[in-house]
Amino acid sequence: MNDKFDVIFIGAGPAGYVGAIRAAQLGLKTACIDAFAGKDGKQALGGTCLNVGCIPSKALLDSSRQFHNLTSHFDVHGISADNPRIDVPTFVGRKDKIVKQFTGGVATLFKANKITPYFGTGKLLKGNQVEITGNDGSKQTISATNVVLASGSVPIELPFAKFDGKAIVDNAGALDFTEVPKRLGVIGAGVIGLELGSVWKRLGSDVTILEALPDFLGVADPDIAKVAQREFKKQGLDIKLGAKLGKAEVKKDGVHLTYSDKDGEQKLVVDKLLVAVGRRAYTAGLLADDTGVKLDERGRIVVDEHCHTGVDGVWAIGDAVRGPMLAHKGSEEGVAVAEWIAGKAGHVNFDTIPWVIYTEPEIAWAGKTEKELKDAAIPYRVGSFPFAAIGRAVAMNEAVGQVKMLAHAETDRILGVHMVGPGVSELIAECVVAMEFKGSSEDLARIVHAHPTLSEAVHEAALSVDKRAIHKGN
Repeated sequence: MNDKFDVIFIGAGPAGYVGAIRAAQLGLKTACIDAFAGKDGKQALGGTCLNVGCIPSKALLDSSRQFHNLTSHFDVHGISADNPRIDVPTFVGRKDKIVKQFTGGVATLFKANKITPYFGTGKLLKGNQVEITGNDGSKQTISATNVVLASGSVPIELPFAKFDGKAIVDNAGALDFTEVPKRLGVIGAGVIGLELGSVWKRLGSDVTILEALPDFLGVADPDIAKVAQREFKKQGLDIKLGAKLGKAEVKKDGVHLTYSDKDGEQKLVVDKLLVAVGRRAYTAGLLADDTGVKLDERGRIVVDEHCHTGVDGVWAIGDAVRGPMLAHKGSEEGVAVAEWIAGKAGHVNFDTIPWVIYTEPEIAWAGKTEKELKDAAIPYRVGSFPFAAIGRAVAMNEAVGQVKMLAHAETDRILGVHMVGPGVSELIAECVVAMEFKGSSEDLARIVHAHPTLSEAVHEAALSVDKRAIHKGN
């Protein structure tokens, strides 16, 4: 039986499931194919983000933060507790409940929007047909006027440190440790490495992070990265830069690592090793040879500015295409493609996509860095303001960090905002809105911000661009 749809989404991650919902809202007969299974073996919609990425990691980050505050920070508030302990099965179990709640929520939304879900792996065939292989090996073919490839990404595996799911794990494995590892090694000081390294450090693990690059968080603003690196060091995260892993051997007493740095060859033994060196587009088995869809040198699906592959009726979105591998970027592409298919005006502005790292302190930014502006010979002015001068931050005992704003030297248009500190994952949204509407630093400076709030740091940073911040010397 060959069911016919207006649009088929292959992949039910944040790009695919959001795009499918929007397509259905627009009156298109929609199907969505995904092979992700939960711990119960049933289909778990939501992709990596909801199952083993964004949502579960934030659940563990929040739980571990509560424990860390109890053991390390509550004393300044006059709060004490004798012999606090962490029950890891309950800790992980809470995460699993949250995951099930949200994947079940997507299934409910599919039902409400009359989207047909298929449990299996989708493969694009010529003529916009899709072959579905079920987890039991059964096959069926469906077709559509439009097919949207939203297959997502998978962790990069190192040939000399292959995942075994026990001693050497990827991000999914690091979410399900049955006990706190005494010694945790992390390869890669990126988002995943820092976040999951922080989780287990807060619970008592001795965490060593090996980063091959010489600079810490090279994608972020150097001033922001410097503050974050200093704070992570205070927290006990041992981050070794310019450290290139050469070998990982699993032995009875742990994982034996051999790496090289500026001082030559080094050795390290850990109980668990998390490999978090990045992700790659998941396109294996996605395309039949005669579809005409092309891949680039990194295995990503080639698309134009409208996410179209150049093959009639075939689109691609999310981690499987160019651009940052961010859930919210994929979701907006999904919405835009659904609207383009329906003949409407879809839109994604890549220049204002926010980035967030959910460590403590949090790190967030949107727009250009100083280096990018210098390289492009764009004149700019800088304003910054520390959380140490924000009453709400001091009252919360979270006064580390700053907001840094970059504005065009001639037009004052906001070109980039970079933050490290408490709640910046939320504060960045105000700046994104201002940038989206081509706002200036003076626009933000003239907006009344409630007192006392963390958002006052954004206000003062905007004032600082024009050297008129109230609560610090300019």
